[in-house]
Amino acid sequence: MTDDKLQQLRIASERKQRSQGGLWMIIAGVILITAVIAYFAVPRASDSQRGGMKSSHGEIGKGTTFYSTPGSTNSSGAVSVSLASKGVEGSILTTSGYIVNRERIELSPRFMGVVKWIGVKKGDAVTNGQVVVLLDDAEYRARLAEVDGQIAVANVAVERAQKDLQRAEELVGKKVEMQKMLDDARLAASSAMAQLKPLKGSRQLIETYLDWCIIRSPVNGVVLEKLVDPNELVSPQTFGGTRGPSTSLIAVADPTDLQVEIDLSESDLAKVSLGQKCKVSPVAFRDHVYDGVVVERAPEASRQKGTLQVKVQILKPDHFLTPELSAQVDFLPTGVADQGK
Repeated sequence: MTDDKLQQLRIASERKQRSQGGLWMIIAGVILITAVIAYFAVPRASDSQRGGMKSSHGEIGKGTTFYSTPGSTNSSGAVSVSLASKGVEGSILTTSGYIVNRERIELSPRFMGVVKWIGVKKGDAVTNGQVVVLLDDAEYRARLAEVDGQIAVANVAVERAQKDLQRAEELVGKKVEMQKMLDDARLAASSAMAQLKPLKGSRQLIETYLDWCIIRSPVNGVVLEKLVDPNELVSPQTFGGTRGPSTSLIAVADPTDLQVEIDLSESDLAKVSLGQKCKVSPVAFRDHVYDGVVVERAPEASRQKGTLQVKVQILKPDHFLTPELSAQVDFLPTGVADQGK
């Protein structure tokens, strides 16, 4: 009885073998997925075109150096990439800075007044001694007329005193009058002459004020900025706040006297010295290269930035150089000043 029950529970050998069809389907699926991944992983020449990575100037070769320009992004938000410029061959240091005028002159009035006329605008060329601004001089002309009247009265008094002196000399000479009359006449003539001198001084002072009402350019240059308009009140000093009268009339500078202002890293200071020759090229016109020389090193460094300001004088600037634009400067070792022309 027991053997019969064991026979019923025993599994036949033909039923122990499972179906192999499902296993082969799994293996085939894995192979297919692997093939698809391998297909997309292999790079092809058309991938750059599909991804929008092809340059408008041709394919980008190996070994090319790139730099990203801060703030230059396209509509999709991607940062634009430009080819980095190469320095002059033989240079020991290549850096960049900003073109500046060696001197920026702001013309200010010598006293508080009202602008009557301004004859220049931004960008106009001016010459040394050219009249650029006129201040209202009506008050000083009135004062001049008043002083001229006082001088005329004083001249009459001097003439009277001199005639009295002459008459006294004749009378005293004839023993008609005493010596005291001659002494008094001389003192009166001296007093009249003394009263005339301060009036002439006042007239000279008013003439000086009238001359100060005429503002002239002190240099041959270009008007960088017009800071006032006609009928505007101007003053030689500020009274505080932002709503007071203007303290400057116009700003002028010599366009043939330009420098490049550089914030030089302290790690590069040993490579730069006064009188060192340089090559300057504006970023806007890379094919224009100018000779330069180091003319100034700041006496104090910037602790926050870790830099020292250096100025390079551009020897023969032209109209391609515009102040406040950036320029590349290549510092040359001794003996290669003419290299890179």
